[in-house]
Amino acid sequence: MAEERNKPSQSDETPAEALQTPEETASQALEEQLLATREERDANYDRYLRSQADLDTARRRWQRELEEQRTYQSLPVIRDLLPALDNLRRAVEAADAGASQESLKQGVALVLKQVDDVFSGHGAKPIPALGAHFDPNIHEAISQIPTNEKPPMTVLIEAERGYKLHDRIVRPSKVIVAAKPSE
Repeated sequence: MAEERNKPSQSDETPAEALQTPEETASQALEEQLLATREERDANYDRYLRSQADLDTARRRWQRELEEQRTYQSLPVIRDLLPALDNLRRAVEAADAGASQESLKQGVALVLKQVDDVFSGHGAKPIPALGAHFDPNIHEAISQIPTNEKPPMTVLIEAERGYKLHDRIVRPSKVIVAAKPSE
């Protein structure tokens, strides 16, 4: 009786399985495995295509944002300069109305200070020139004046103020430097 319990009964196997040879069973298992592998391949390919589409969409969005940033990058500086421009217009209107020369000078000096404040607020600093030793990296000599009062290559006059933005020169200072007088 114990032997009968351990034996598989014929009712446990389906008739098709009972008739299959081991090679056919292995072949059927390989076919099922191949089918599962193909389904997995198709799912992976679909994910790949979606990822490519997402990447293309992101790339287009980044390019659009970069173009927009380039287009509007000067907006903060313009906004900060507008009050100084308004004050300069007021100074011109005051001059037309016959304001005194002293009050105009004070108004223009205030506008100049506003512009300097805007520049420094955006990281632009004036390049020190007057009385400094001439440095061709930050100064542009436009003339020389022979003199014994200052050592040669000392900046005597600053014709145009130069500016530096962080570590880059925006514009070198245009200067007139001292030269040794001819004998």
